[in-house]
Amino acid sequence: MELDIKGVVNLLRNKEIKMHIIFMVLVLIIGTSINYYINKTSVLITFICILCVVLISLAFTRLRYIKIAELSQYLKRISSGEYSLDIRDNDEGELSILKSEIYKVTVTLAEQAKMLKNDKRFLADSISNISHQLKTPITSMFVMTDLIRDENLPQDKRIEFTQNIHSQLERLQWLVSSLLKLSKIDAGTIEFKKEKVEVKNLIDRSTEHLLIPMEIKGQSLEINGDENVSFIGDLYWSSEAIANIVKNCVEHTPEGGILLISFSETSIFTMIEISDNGEGIHKEDLPYIFNRFYKGKNAHNDSIGIGLAMSKSIIESQGGSIEVSTRDIKGTLFKIKFYKSIV
Repeated sequence: MELDIKGVVNLLRNKEIKMHIIFMVLVLIIGTSINYYINKTSVLITFICILCVVLISLAFTRLRYIKIAELSQYLKRISSGEYSLDIRDNDEGELSILKSEIYKVTVTLAEQAKMLKNDKRFLADSISNISHQLKTPITSMFVMTDLIRDENLPQDKRIEFTQNIHSQLERLQWLVSSLLKLSKIDAGTIEFKKEKVEVKNLIDRSTEHLLIPMEIKGQSLEINGDENVSFIGDLYWSSEAIANIVKNCVEHTPEGGILLISFSETSIFTMIEISDNGEGIHKEDLPYIFNRFYKGKNAHNDSIGIGLAMSKSIIESQGGSIEVSTRDIKGTLFKIKFYKSIV
């Protein structure tokens, strides 16, 4: 009883409910008065009928008020993070429509919360990996710097340590530069150009700075394809992607090895294939080879594991795709496709 009285009191605090009650009471008084002058014997019956209508109307209003209060509690629980709640029903009416719309918003919030949680986990893992990548060369440089301070250190060792420090600084510079590029790609702040890119020119530009390392290892490079093959994309960023893949092949191909780059074009896509006759990639490493900071079983000690990840991001940001496989004989094959726009 106390709950009913409390509910009625709360109901009467609503301005719209007050106006509704006043209106119904006026209707009751006016209807009874008119009926009194027309037919005095039916005044009581009319009064009872109109009173019943007023009470039924108030009951429905009270029920509606309770359902709105339930919605309010539901929204409070959602705001506290309970996204698994489902308030939908199979009824018809404005409240049911409102419940369905609120549920849709809840599902959206749940998805966004999940994405945010994944982003936080990814950020934490990335920071941990970056810290590890920075710690190793910095520690090495500290040690070599302390050794160089020794006045009794032979000159040849001093030169060797200085060169090692320079190499570590170059490695750090490349790491920081790559991470900045990746962060810009992830944030969507890079506007990739949409211009005609001739694949032959792209390959020449991508491999130019790798010719000397290849010559040192006695490796040969074969390029096959029609010079008219092209696609619509960004020459600068595409060169960055191709260069990282070719660099990976150079590092994992032995002295005297062969690298083959071929390209072709169909009505649907332009394809670039980059292969080598190196040691290949273990099958268990293939699903993760494009993950950031991932190092396979054949990775070198100074490998960072970010070059292929950046290549994948650049290619996919231009609507392309990349896949990798280990050939039956020996070596690795990368297939890159740049799809043509459908007008």
